[in-house]
Amino acid sequence: MAMKATRKMALLSIATSIATLALKFGAYYVTGSVSLLSDALEALVNLAAGLVALTALTIAEQPADDRHTYGHDKAEYFSIGVEGTLILFAAASIIYAGWNRFLHPAPPLENLGWGIAVGVIAAAMNFATARLMLGVAAQHDSITIEADARHLLTDVWTSAGVLGGLLVIMFLPRWQILDPVIAIAVGLNIIVTGVDLLRRSIDGLMDTALSQREIDKAGELIRAGLPAGASFHALRTRKAGATRFIEFHLTVPGETSVSESHALCDRLEASIASHLARASVTIHVEPQEAHEPLARSP
Repeated sequence: MAMKATRKMALLSIATSIATLALKFGAYYVTGSVSLLSDALEALVNLAAGLVALTALTIAEQPADDRHTYGHDKAEYFSIGVEGTLILFAAASIIYAGWNRFLHPAPPLENLGWGIAVGVIAAAMNFATARLMLGVAAQHDSITIEADARHLLTDVWTSAGVLGGLLVIMFLPRWQILDPVIAIAVGLNIIVTGVDLLRRSIDGLMDTALSQREIDKAGELIRAGLPAGASFHALRTRKAGATRFIEFHLTVPGETSVSESHALCDRLEASIASHLARASVTIHVEPQEAHEPLARSP
């Protein structure tokens, strides 16, 4: 159910990107504005990112197999890494186009009213889609959909800056220099988004631990479920896509039977899974006596 919802969001992102791509290139065609061209190029990246996201979600949906015994969830991190790279490429293209227009000014811009109206429609479409995607991403803990949605929101603010500059030019034509300046500013802003996505991709592929809030919650749940004489240590966590991996060592009195230890592990796993979504818990049971000499040492 979760994967179906996230895939629907990826398809919605692709459809919105196609529509806004047509609108923005149309706006550039009728106005000749290089800042609108920069906005259209970002829409092209949105489309590519949506296609990558759909591919990653399709791969992540596949069950574990002999070669990928922990599943395919990390495909989502490759997705946002590719998206970050595409964003940086688009930013470089936008900055180049803006700088070239700055060095070689074009004739006065035309039909700015039409261009601004089309830009507003495209921005509104991106905003509505992004808000819907963020809700689904939060509900199903999908980093791919969240990244795609935040990219669309970045596009919205980019469009707002571009359209604001064009409004100034429409009423004050002598400020045409704003057109390439805004394009370059848009490119620099997009670089920030691309670098952030690449950082998140690397963090995921490097098995970064869960958030401190989730680690604290796991420790709290474990302590609450421990009987007298039992303890735990060596708590480790990581996250792959929406799956949380939690493992720790459980120490119990030596006379505890295998059956009792197994039942305790089941209770702890169930408690953690009821509070942390898609938690995969691994517990290593040890006799308490094995740690007593260490406790007595200086």
